[in-house]
Amino acid sequence: MQLNPSFKGIAFNSLLAIDICMSKRLGVCASRASSWGGARSMINLLGITGHGIPWIAGTLICLVKSSTLAGQEVLMNLLLALLLDIMIVAGLQKLAKRKGPYDISPGLLDYLTMDTYAFPAGHASRVAMLSKFFLNHLVLAIPLRILLVLWALCVGLSRVMIGRHHITDVLSGFVFGYLQFRLVELIWMSSNTCQMLISIW
Repeated sequence: MQLNPSFKGIAFNSLLAIDICMSKRLGVCASRASSWGGARSMINLLGITGHGIPWIAGTLICLVKSSTLAGQEVLMNLLLALLLDIMIVAGLQKLAKRKGPYDISPGLLDYLTMDTYAFPAGHASRVAMLSKFFLNHLVLAIPLRILLVLWALCVGLSRVMIGRHHITDVLSGFVFGYLQFRLVELIWMSSNTCQMLISIW
């Protein structure tokens, strides 16, 4: 038993307590009996837009249908980014093993992408990485760019609202998503590499 806890320890425990308290208060859709329980289905649907399986499936379909070298290059690197996101988040979650603010079982799609623990939030890392990727590699009008950022923020918030993640899980997810984007930019596969990989298929 530590009789004289350090200032850092006290500060960390205080921040952790605030995080848990605020996350529980924001978990307004954590169950059907919650204050916003009626909106739970809609909030879950918003969360699905940031799930890995639909994004990987959609990227593969677009890759098959793409006929331009530039399009195939971007899609292959997007696929790499999505796969890296799943592996990195799954590894970090296994290390941290942090549970969410509410005792909510992960869904089938969460098990498929190994997104079973709370820290970091996989949906948050994915939408941060995707929004940054699209902002960087697609020519989008300003309203669409704003909507893309708002979508990412709303998906992150939805994970707290349904009680799956703490606020810090989502914020750290955003940070990891940005770092994953930077990693993909560093190891970006050239058009020749992408064509070679596509030809193996």
